[in-house]
Amino acid sequence: MTNEEIKQSVTALFPGVAYDETGEFLNILINSTELRPLIKALRSNKEFSFDYLFCLTCIDWKTHLTMVYHLLSKTHRHNIVVKAKIADVNNPEIETVCDIWKTANFHEREVFDLFGVKFLHHPDMRRILLDENWDGYPLRKNYVDENMIKI
Repeated sequence: MTNEEIKQSVTALFPGVAYDETGEFLNILINSTELRPLIKALRSNKEFSFDYLFCLTCIDWKTHLTMVYHLLSKTHRHNIVVKAKIADVNNPEIETVCDIWKTANFHEREVFDLFGVKFLHHPDMRRILLDENWDGYPLRKNYVDENMIKI
């Protein structure tokens, strides 16, 4: 499928999505509450068959967080990026996708550990890299540590 065909098919299923094509990949932009239905459709619909999640991360924009999911269809050889905006930076939450792609289990724990995003219904939501007693989330822009080098 071309990017235009993907856009048409996704828009038919989810009319409220937006797109950004300024980078290497087609980006689908949604609110965090709409993530789960879109992700399930992208994975299970034979037209898309996005069967491989090859990157999951978070971006802190100070005013909000954005979850970023890079997806690939090994069958059709097309890829996209789904970006889900989390408006609540004080209590960021989003649905897990680790039951859809097993590789998300580690990535979601890493994002929780470093950004503080809680993945609802995740089977093992605890720190994975830092000590359980670590205070704060080091990749957040508001994180301060006495050992940080200030420029």
